[in-house]
Amino acid sequence: MTDDRLAQALALFALSQPYTLDQLNRQRDALLHTWAPQRYANLTNNPKKYMQAYTKAEEMTRLVEASYALLAALVVPDDAHS
Repeated sequence: MTDDRLAQALALFALSQPYTLDQLNRQRDALLHTWAPQRYANLTNNPKKYMQAYTKAEEMTRLVEASYALLAALVVPDDAHS
């Protein structure tokens, strides 16, 4: 199960192993900008779909944060190679 979660997290962040913490942080910032609930929901002009979009963005934000936590735990520090 962890392998599936890892593969999904890597796909979400569009990364492959090995990756650096800097790459991970840049991808996280970009994803959180894209899926910011208020920003994402405001992309629709349909008031009825606003809450659907807002809820979807909230779910994606939670997924991004959970995936970030998993991937950040697996980053190997550069000085560990020495």
